[in-house]
Order: sequence, then C-alpha cells, then structure tokens
Amino acid sequence: MNSRQTESNTEWIKIVSRYNSPDPRRSWWQIINSVGPYIILWIAMIYTIRISYLLTLLLSVFAAGFMVRIFIIFHDCGHGSFFKSKRLCKAVGIITGLIVFTPYHKWHYEHKIHHQTVGNLEKRGIGDVLTLTVNEYQNLSPFRRLYYRIYRNPVVLFVIAPILVFTVGQRFTKKYMSAKEKMYVHLSTLSLVAAITVIILLVGWKTFLLIQIPILFIATGHGVWLFYVQHQFRHVVWTNSNNWDYKTVALKGSSLFKLPWILNWFTGNIGYHHIHHLSTLIPNYNLKKCHDENSMFWDIKPVTFFSAFESLLLRLWDEKRQMLIKFSEV
Repeated sequence: MNSRQTESNTEWIKIVSRYNSPDPRRSWWQIINSVGPYIILWIAMIYTIRISYLLTLLLSVFAAGFMVRIFIIFHDCGHGSFFKSKRLCKAVGIITGLIVFTPYHKWHYEHKIHHQTVGNLEKRGIGDVLTLTVNEYQNLSPFRRLYYRIYRNPVVLFVIAPILVFTVGQRFTKKYMSAKEKMYVHLSTLSLVAAITVIILLVGWKTFLLIQIPILFIATGHGVWLFYVQHQFRHVVWTNSNNWDYKTVALKGSSLFKLPWILNWFTGNIGYHHIHHLSTLIPNYNLKKCHDENSMFWDIKPVTFFSAFESLLLRLWDEKRQMLIKFSEV
C-alpha cells in the first residue's frame, strides 16, 4: 500500500469516526417515539376488533412500521452504537429483541459474521441471503436447481419465509454455539412465551393472534426486503478473499437505498447501509448526516424505491460480468 492510499484510508476513517458518538437524549427519545406508539397502537387494536377488523388491519400497518423501527434500535444495541454503556446497550437490546421476536445474542453473533464476510464469495452462508454464482448453479443437479429457484422466489423470500424465520427459526440453536449461547436462546424463548402467556390471559388467544400475526407478517416481510436490497442489486461488488477490501465492499457491496422520508424515518436511516458498513459504531440517527455532510459519498449511485424492484429478478452472481443477473441472462 503506497503513501497516497494510506492517506486516503486515514481520511475516511477520520470522517466516519466523527459520527460514532451516540447522543443519549436522541437515543432515549427514539426508544420513546418507537416503543411508545407501538404499545399504544397494540392497545388500540384490541378495541378496534370489536368495531371493524379492517380498521385493526389498517392499524397493523402502522404498528408494523414501529416494529421495524424498534428492530433498528435492537440492531444498533448489538453493535454497541446506541449508548456509550455496553451494559445499557445489552439490556435495551434484550428487551427490544423480545418485542421483535429475536434472541439478542444469537442474532447479533450471526450479524457480526455478516459484517466480516459480506461480499466475500468464499465466506457465504451465515447472516446473508444464499447467492450462487452462475458456475455453481450450472453444476447443480436438477433437484438442487429447483430448490434454489424456489428459495429465491419472491413469494418465498418475502411472504412465507420471514414470519417463519422470526417466530420459529429463531427459537433453535446452532451446532457452533457454546452451551452459554444456547442457554441465552432458550431463555429468550421462555421469556417470550411468558410475555405472550400474560397477554393472552389479559385479552384472549384469539385477540392476540388477530393482532400480532398481521403485525409480524408485515414487519418481517418488509424487514427482510430491506436487508435483501441492501446487498442484492445489479452492480453490487462480490469478490474472493484475496481481493476483499473493507472500504470497497462497504461502499460498493452495500447499497445507498433512497427512500421517501417517512419510510426513512420508520427504517431508522438503514438505507444508508454503505455508511453503516463503513462504521458499525455510527448510531442510526447519524447515518444520513454522515452521508449528507461528506462529498466522498455523493458519487455513489443510489438504489431508489422503484429501481429496487429489479432486485426481485436478480438471482445469480456472474463472475465474468461482475454483476448480479437474472436466470434468463445466463
């Protein structure tokens, strides 16, 4: 690495480090304006069921939006970026994890692996959406090709799988986990069951399901969609371990997903995902500010609300053309 490259690397590190410090007032206010409305909407839905279930379903859309926002808080706590205190991050992360049906320790262990391996063709498999290269796909048996096609089908990825992953999949431990990590998963499940039992005793099982299932269905589907677009777009960068570079993969292997301001608010600015991958210590409310105030980010081509839908058709990584392609383009 020459002196000019070293200077360049030092420069971007200096830039992003200015936004690493969480503001406790903003963090607590985000908890209040996210968890508070979610609870209020949940209670309101108990009463709207008696009037009109259509009204309940309408409120579930907004409740799901706040659940996504709560998940961003949970996400930031796992990175230690939401509060200066690691102990406070952990406590808030565990509590918000119960609200979003996600065990804190398990999810964040896998998510950290995602950050360490994103864009690396030789380290796929944990914390990401399965993506095969053209060569890998062509060498599959007919049955495995069918499986991959079903897996990558939008209905499976964004309608069927998300709610199953968060309600059922997150309850299981993995072989690579230590006994302590497995215990945390089971404790999370027991805590969730206890909380749900109390709610059911108060409102009844039918009311609980009629409220919680639509919220989870909408929130998990949109959450997976967000994660998908962040790393599945036409000119995303994938490479092997020898050529893997932290800065390049952060800026070109993660998208700038430009959303309308209201969706940006509900998703905690996570559309500025390239900034997040440059520094996981930046709290979500500083991501947009970091992007807007520094010209080094202005040349990055964004994925827009409408152009993101092209990602639904992209299935394979073409190593020759260095881009994601459709099955029909093989």
